[in-house]
Amino acid sequence: MTSYRLIFFISSSLLLGCVTTEYNVATHKQDIFIYSTDKEVNLGRNLHRRITKEFKLSKNPFYIKRVRTIGEKIVEVCDRRELNYRFYVIDEDEKNAFSIPGGYVYINKGLLDILDSDDEVAFVLAHEIAHIVARHSIKKLQAALGCQMLILVSLPAEKSASFYQGLSFALAQIMSGYSKEDEFKADELAVKYSKNAGFSPSAGIKVLEKLYQSYKKEKAQPLSYFRTHPFIPQRVKHIKEILGIPLTISDYMNE
Repeated sequence: MTSYRLIFFISSSLLLGCVTTEYNVATHKQDIFIYSTDKEVNLGRNLHRRITKEFKLSKNPFYIKRVRTIGEKIVEVCDRRELNYRFYVIDEDEKNAFSIPGGYVYINKGLLDILDSDDEVAFVLAHEIAHIVARHSIKKLQAALGCQMLILVSLPAEKSASFYQGLSFALAQIMSGYSKEDEFKADELAVKYSKNAGFSPSAGIKVLEKLYQSYKKEKAQPLSYFRTHPFIPQRVKHIKEILGIPLTISDYMNE
């Protein structure tokens, strides 16, 4: 696509209505989006291609089946089911999980290996699905990239340098972590989805406590999860409050 055609395409898209007001099923409020669901799906597809070049996806059938089976149960009870959710295991030892727009969820082998129960796996996947449901990454990218760049990186067949630079920047923004409010909202939804899917939502506390202990042991090389999912001690406290679990002194000391 030539520069002239690209500029014309973006301008036309803006004129056709880039800004939309939609009901956010996570916040139960009307939110302003400059990005439609169709464009979100295209963006997710492009980002996934980028991820497959940067990360090695696991081909272990046990990992894949376990994650997909549990993930599909969460999808059945989530608040946003118009997307086709896809689940992948990244063949890396770092303890991390993340999601991208359009329904793509990833969990590292290193994190999966320390999760002792399906309840724990369910909470991690539910948390990532919740970020997609609430469109946290889309809202973050709207602020960082703006409408024109978001349209560019959602093009189905663009191959320009700007396209790849935009994809790299978008992925870096997603991987840089969410705000405390977004993490709390994702945990609230994860509690809801885990419970409704037949899993124990209190398993989320076990997951976070495991990660926090691992972090303290490996402070020289902070866990990836702490970059993409900050505020872990506060999140443990918040989940306990949601579930009505009595707080301990350590819950206040770790904040």
